[in-house]
Amino acid sequence: MDFIGANILSVSQFERADIERVFDVADAMTPYAKREKVTRVLEGAILGNMFMEPSTRTRLSFGAAFNLLGGTVRETVGITASAMAKGESLYDTARVLSGYSDVICMRHPQEGSVAEFAAASRVPVVNGGDGANEHPTQALLDLYTIRKELAAHGRTLDDFRIAMIGDLKHGRTVHSLCKLLCLFGKVQVVLVSPPELTMPEGVVEKLRAIGHDVTVTDQLETSITDVDIVYSTRIQEERFASQEEANLYRGRFRLNREIFTRNAQPNTVIMHPLPRDSRAEANELDTDLNEHPSLAIFRQTDNGLLVRMALFALLLGVENQVDMYAREVNWHSRRNPV
Repeated sequence: MDFIGANILSVSQFERADIERVFDVADAMTPYAKREKVTRVLEGAILGNMFMEPSTRTRLSFGAAFNLLGGTVRETVGITASAMAKGESLYDTARVLSGYSDVICMRHPQEGSVAEFAAASRVPVVNGGDGANEHPTQALLDLYTIRKELAAHGRTLDDFRIAMIGDLKHGRTVHSLCKLLCLFGKVQVVLVSPPELTMPEGVVEKLRAIGHDVTVTDQLETSITDVDIVYSTRIQEERFASQEEANLYRGRFRLNREIFTRNAQPNTVIMHPLPRDSRAEANELDTDLNEHPSLAIFRQTDNGLLVRMALFALLLGVENQVDMYAREVNWHSRRNPV
């Protein structure tokens, strides 16, 4: 894959070598993400963040990643805050915004909308989530996290076991992650959901076609007994026709310390793309796991910064220049104490 000037719209764009390239560059971003060094390699460059759906981690980490490389961020949040509320098309919006930006990150509720936007853009576009379709950068950071967590136990991406739990029908993060897993070998995948919210058959077929061992079940406790990764997801209430329909499934697969300790291996890694629904009626990933060493959800979010920094560097062709524009930090914080 030629990263320079490319759009990042789907994980289907990536070959295994591309994934490894992104991860190598992400590793090199560590001192900058940890604020041990500062680089100005993207000084003068502008990121346009177009988020037409609610977002915390994705929007802020895209912005922070660009800032940490020395660039500037401009944001539009919500359709009502944009000219789309006045009937402007995706084409016109893309043509205008790409004149103000060097790269654009976009989230939109309609499947295929980001690809339509990218077709009219004059600069690279990164998909921050298009409806229930895909979330490619989340899948990349998830896979990067899995790789790091497995490495700590002497395992690799070519031989591990993962249970994905929750709303697998609407969860774009698990759709994209499963597609990436098809680039690796000997992966055992357990898909745990209510029968009405199972993983799309097309995704399951791809996993099986590549030779992965796939189990589909609605039993939580027996599904986490012999896996390396437990990947929990929330009920995607915004994808349901009504709140009442979403409530039928809320809280069905709760994971807490007692259930985890009784059923999972001690070094099983717990992941979640966030936000986790911590309301009492859901409580899908209990706060009593917050201090558990197996809980990797905040290591996940930290890794998201590294992966998104790597993508920006690759898209703008500066991955080999980052250190040339580096200096030591001149402030002190808890992250970078005296």
